[in-house]
Amino acid sequence: MNRIQSKLQEGKKLLSIYFTAGYPQINDTVSIIQDLEKNGVDMIEIGLPFSDPLADGPTIQASSTQALRNGMTTEKLFHQLKNIRKTVNIPLIIMGYFNPILQYGVEEFCKKCEEIGIDGLIIPDLPVDVYSEKYQAIFEKHNLINVFLITPQTSEERIRFIDSVSHGFIYMVSSASVTGATSGFGNQTKDYFKRIDNMQLKNPQIVGFGISDKKSFKEATEYSNGAIIGSAFIKHLTKNGIEQIPEFIKTIK
Repeated sequence: MNRIQSKLQEGKKLLSIYFTAGYPQINDTVSIIQDLEKNGVDMIEIGLPFSDPLADGPTIQASSTQALRNGMTTEKLFHQLKNIRKTVNIPLIIMGYFNPILQYGVEEFCKKCEEIGIDGLIIPDLPVDVYSEKYQAIFEKHNLINVFLITPQTSEERIRFIDSVSHGFIYMVSSASVTGATSGFGNQTKDYFKRIDNMQLKNPQIVGFGISDKKSFKEATEYSNGAIIGSAFIKHLTKNGIEQIPEFIKTIK
């Protein structure tokens, strides 16, 4: 069983943290992953920096730009993670855009992910129908779960199609905007959470975009299985460095 599937069966509200590989410094990637696990994070999304990250807000865009300046590449990330499973047990997901994966070679990229112990991918600009037609067999051959995003505007028909081809969790984007921290969720967003919950999908849902503290984490997980924090964590790294990771996690859990 994939580590993501095992983690989802634990029956608790999961905390997933996103960070950009190679940020703040090029060689911080492994230390950040290890520290996040030590401090009780359930799952980690490793951002593969890209020059045109359409779904990301200014905070993550800036970290991606700096990581590229630092020299981060797909090959460099794979090299950094080659021994990660000697020290880290929780699920690891690479989040990135399809262009670098296509340039690397989809089959080769998936093979490399399997070799180093990556459990899943989140590719915001890979449509679910293209995935199911062209790439699903490759992902499944290499035991990779592909995670799809839904928004408040996603039709029920498409949500159910995503649910039918998914084998892990569905990334429930809290709003139609780009990533970024907010100070809580309004009634419209909470109604959306309830609506998706009432659909009784076969895959669990984890909420992302707009979670930054204990209050927003609790609201996001009332009708879902967990929440993903990205921009707020990147801001914390920018301001306080990687030494203060435990303090950040304490503000959430």
